[in-house]
Amino acid sequence: MHRRLFPRALALLALVATAATAGAPGATAESPTPATTQLRATIDRILGDARLDGAQASVVVVDTSTEQTLYDRNGDRRLIPASNTKLLTSTAALALLSPGHRFTTDVRTTGKRRAGLLSGNLYLRGGGDPTMLAADYDALAARVAADGVRVVTGNLIADDTRYDRTRLGPDWTWDDEPYYYAAQVSALTVAPDTDYDAGTVIVHAAPATRAGAPAVVSTTPPTGYVRIDNRAQTVAEGETSISIEREHGGNTVVVTGQIAVGDAPASDWVTVWEPTGYAADVFRTALHRHGVRVLGRTVLGQPTPEAAHPVARHDSMSLGELMTPFLKLSNNGHAEVLTKEIGRVLSGAGTWSAGLTAISEYVADTGMDTGTLRQRDGSGLSRRNLVPATEFVDLLAAVRAEPWFGTWYEALPIAGQPERFVGGTLRSRMAGTPAAGNVHAKTGSLTGVSGLSGYVTSADGHLLAFSILLNNYLTASVKGFEDQIAVALAGYREGATTTARMAPPAVPETPRTPEGLECSWVKPITC
Repeated sequence: MHRRLFPRALALLALVATAATAGAPGATAESPTPATTQLRATIDRILGDARLDGAQASVVVVDTSTEQTLYDRNGDRRLIPASNTKLLTSTAALALLSPGHRFTTDVRTTGKRRAGLLSGNLYLRGGGDPTMLAADYDALAARVAADGVRVVTGNLIADDTRYDRTRLGPDWTWDDEPYYYAAQVSALTVAPDTDYDAGTVIVHAAPATRAGAPAVVSTTPPTGYVRIDNRAQTVAEGETSISIEREHGGNTVVVTGQIAVGDAPASDWVTVWEPTGYAADVFRTALHRHGVRVLGRTVLGQPTPEAAHPVARHDSMSLGELMTPFLKLSNNGHAEVLTKEIGRVLSGAGTWSAGLTAISEYVADTGMDTGTLRQRDGSGLSRRNLVPATEFVDLLAAVRAEPWFGTWYEALPIAGQPERFVGGTLRSRMAGTPAAGNVHAKTGSLTGVSGLSGYVTSADGHLLAFSILLNNYLTASVKGFEDQIAVALAGYREGATTTARMAPPAVPETPRTPEGLECSWVKPITC
């Protein structure tokens, strides 16, 4: 395994020499400049808001140019990081797999062939690609037909054995299961659109042409793998109130509520039960569409024989390219696939355990003290993840030396940039402030948990690495406090001489996230 080595002792030596902690409580650096003193007082006032009473905060800011700690409040306190966990997973993936790494999905055959008859099985072998669309399976089916296969006498085997069969992450809660941020993980899966939420189907409910008729329900992609129980009605007028829920343990999706004539369709992303079967259904339908009949059954989870002959192949986008949808939209499924892929490539075991071990080794080499943190999954959905802010900042400072840093830095959400694949989960935050177009950072949200960790360039051109972790608050949202701190950092100038009291900077209001929902899956809301 190739890893860059960043001995922690050397990394900390320079930091200790200039380390400072913020005003209350704790020590401060000797003779801080007026600008630094003012910055610390400003952040203290932001964190002193009554809405954070009883909450926990871990906040660290380091100037990567000078290695000076500009602010440290409870930096060594372990807090739940939510999707800030993806900083560990994404950097380890780029380092251990390489930006050029691709996932391969291929079709292979066994048995004898005569004219258009294949006497044997057809194997669809998954390589973990979380970006496989129905169109990609259609292209594979078209190549099988172009190879002259018309009838397969054996079975269609859906091979998902690259990874283990543990579908849901450690510690994920049962009530998250139907939502696409907690989709089941398989080496063979389908994404419904180019947000690449693999293992989900989009269910649409449109009004009929007349009141009293059932709503018109469809799916993207079209699939018989999901059974629709349509109880929704079309009404003449009134507010649309459609609910779309998948029943536990199967693929029956119940659609209830009402939708008014002429209203736009209501849509929701729903996880499927057993994504391997979903992929096999989409592929088998595509084969039929291209004139290829499979006489046997669909069989899940059997390995492809080494002697099987290749017929068709699809390679994913590169890992460097995948970083954009992964980090911009905080895609949990991508994080978990990458965790298992790291385990598979480095140790031959496509498991969470193997992947997390390798991630831990990599981030330890960058200078993180892995004895002070716990990572239980790749995405941050587990509430047993615990990371101190100072360890995030150590990672952020160290990876600037990596050859892939530019790719990764641009893949982070960027404050105030409205394009979804530029601003990502920060696209409607800090607009119109010095932080807009400046802050590159990873967001994170669970109920009572929020985080923002990344980079901001100060007013005098220094790249600051920061981590803000807030836990155990009762207010609806604390995103505004994170934004105030980030804007203050963007306006920070070390050479400033004023000692005037600086009020916490005003920032536009951040859209609120519905209670209990993880930001990565709330499509209409930026968090």
